[in-house]
Amino acid sequence: MSANSWHESLEKNVGFMMVLILLVISVAMLVEILPLFFQKSTTEPVAGLKPYTALQLAGRDIYQREGCYNCHSQMIRPFRAETERYGHYSVAGEFVYDHPFQWGSKRTGPDLHRVGGRYSDDWHRTHLNNPRDVVPESNMPAYPWLGATQVSGDDLGERMKTLRVLGVPYTEEDIAGATKAVAGKTEQDAVIAYLQNLGIHIKSTR
Repeated sequence: MSANSWHESLEKNVGFMMVLILLVISVAMLVEILPLFFQKSTTEPVAGLKPYTALQLAGRDIYQREGCYNCHSQMIRPFRAETERYGHYSVAGEFVYDHPFQWGSKRTGPDLHRVGGRYSDDWHRTHLNNPRDVVPESNMPAYPWLGATQVSGDDLGERMKTLRVLGVPYTEEDIAGATKAVAGKTEQDAVIAYLQNLGIHIKSTR
């Protein structure tokens, strides 16, 4: 059988074609993805990394709920233009406690991975209440209700237990004190606590 006729018969045999496609994808995953589960750089936390506090964890949930990740990436690529603008590029060891991580490519707004400590809490508060008060050209919507809504900590302990199963080293003390730790805090306080923790473990290259 000639090469052309063999190729033609292969294209006409849909079942065999699907098997070959699955085989190629499986081999590619074994070669490209599987080793990452065993590399130290992708499985071990960077120096100084700690699990989110109860308030930061609540803030992360609110960040996801409000869809902030739709406009803000938390992945800085290892290119000069990226690191000059945002700081040190993102590394996997910074996100080993994130389930799921917030990497992405959408940047309607700036990357937020290195925003921790860059601005004061008051700046973030103003920015969330009315972004144009601090960034006149911003097209970000305002989130004033976050400052008037109390954080619900009823299920934080259970969430921490689940995250501990996934490898986040929460202690029994962390879990038992989760609800009390967010008592009297607003959702705005929680989001700010989360933002102020982003990217603070690796120094900026700028």
